[in-house]
Amino acid sequence: MLSLKNDLLAALAAELDKLLPGAAAKAAFESPKVASHGDFASTAAMQLAKPLGKNPRQVAEALSEALQKTESFTRWVESIDIAGPGFLNIRLKPEAKQQVIREVLNAATHFGDQPSLSKKMMVEFVSANPTGPLHVGHGRQAALGDTICNLYQTQGWDVYREFYYNDAGVQIGTLTNSTQLRGKGFKPGDTEWPESSYAGDYITDIATDFIAKKTVTADDRSTTASGDLDDLASIREFAVAYLRREQDLDLMAFSVKFDNYYLESSLYSDGLVDKAVQMLQAAGKTYEQDGALWLKSTDYGDDKDRVMRKSAPAGDENAAPQYTYFVPDVAYHITKWQRGFTKVVNIQGTDHHGTIARVRAGLQAANVGIPQGYPDYVLHTMVRVMRGGEEVKISKRAGSYVTLRDLIEWTSKDAVRFFLLSRKPDTEYTFDIDLAVAKNNDNPVYYVQYAHARICSVLSTWATSGGDRETLKSADLSPLTSPQAQALMLQLAKYPDMLTSAALDFAPHDVTFYLRDLASCYHSYYDAERILVDDVQVKTARLALVAATAQVIRNGLAVLGVSAPEKM
Repeated sequence: MLSLKNDLLAALAAELDKLLPGAAAKAAFESPKVASHGDFASTAAMQLAKPLGKNPRQVAEALSEALQKTESFTRWVESIDIAGPGFLNIRLKPEAKQQVIREVLNAATHFGDQPSLSKKMMVEFVSANPTGPLHVGHGRQAALGDTICNLYQTQGWDVYREFYYNDAGVQIGTLTNSTQLRGKGFKPGDTEWPESSYAGDYITDIATDFIAKKTVTADDRSTTASGDLDDLASIREFAVAYLRREQDLDLMAFSVKFDNYYLESSLYSDGLVDKAVQMLQAAGKTYEQDGALWLKSTDYGDDKDRVMRKSAPAGDENAAPQYTYFVPDVAYHITKWQRGFTKVVNIQGTDHHGTIARVRAGLQAANVGIPQGYPDYVLHTMVRVMRGGEEVKISKRAGSYVTLRDLIEWTSKDAVRFFLLSRKPDTEYTFDIDLAVAKNNDNPVYYVQYAHARICSVLSTWATSGGDRETLKSADLSPLTSPQAQALMLQLAKYPDMLTSAALDFAPHDVTFYLRDLASCYHSYYDAERILVDDVQVKTARLALVAATAQVIRNGLAVLGVSAPEKM
């Protein structure tokens, strides 16, 4: 049906160009708000009325008459109605809607995919410093980042997943000291225990394994503990590796895998921060004031210029330069551009909103060819967790917050991913544990997965009696004329456009909404028409329809990183 729709759009564009040269770009179809009004709608007549100096309905009548004479409309369109001030409501023939079934069954897992663009894209997400277990907010970020990657892969992009973290900052120092104190027998509440120290049980686990001289291996590092509690360098290396491994285990349980881990410390050790500062100075976009180095970020829309390098402490003018936190971000994004990533998306919490303007300003000021608006940002809010009507705020493992692993263990990976993706990223979200484990239609992931399992049960029963799924690809689909069957086919046909829109808008929630609507259409169809009837022609047509539906549900769930069980 996708090729059919493109044929109809091409015919519409050609006729618009005849009415007004250059108007072909206005060729577009919308979905009517009321299903009974038709399958496609066009507002082109109203858009052309003013430049043509005519009444919109007159333009609509002329356009309708011309379209009905074209080959594509004659073949696939049952009727065109003119409504309101000049809407064209287009109703397809049943055989037109049926085409989507063959497209789905033939394309299978690739239905909805676009051709390769041969362009590289990077999505940076999670990027949690290894100072403790991943919390629920990291989980939302992981689900968003991974699904956005999946969405863009369907659109033909070569997508690369990167995790950026700091292994040598102030927080890492606090982690090191906390581990040393626990190893020496001190605990939260003791006079020797600083308030800023990390207090979760995981610190005890790290200290215990450090003393035992264990080896830990994460995706990007491995180290063996010296066991010497006065060896702060060894404690630091071990604690970082230990928590990176814990992060890997959490992410593995969440079905997230990264292509690369990038260390913030390498930007300094490789001289990339200094090089970025030199670029900005050479471009004339910095100035000295009060002993500090400033970026002229107001030249690029920021509300004020930003300090890049702080003034040296009094009496210590030879101290190493102290750069503010957005400077390494600028250096880091220059490396992304230089590595060939023409599109970059950063998934971060809403508390990072203030960095957007200054990072983009720094990239423009560096004058290395980076386009305006680079990188894109998707900002998300934190997540509240409810259980038994009360908010859950702490975890024994972390000490002060609910971890991603807790949430997965309390519910399931599928529920956590689907739920965390079911709202716009910047919308406050409350995760209801009781709903996530419920086996009823109020649980959205259960509702969608149950539709898939229900179809698989029907297909399995048919296969047991000798049915061959390959025969469904060539089935006679003419019996599929009921309103419920046509509604289901139209919903299947929306899938490719939905993927494209969801990718462009960084909107994984659109996929969850679509799947719920598709499951609803299927359940309505199942309730209206028995599938395994005696008439072989009717049965085969209906089996082809539900097999295509199961395929699209599987495809959509795969984009979300959610499984499609065959039995429930």
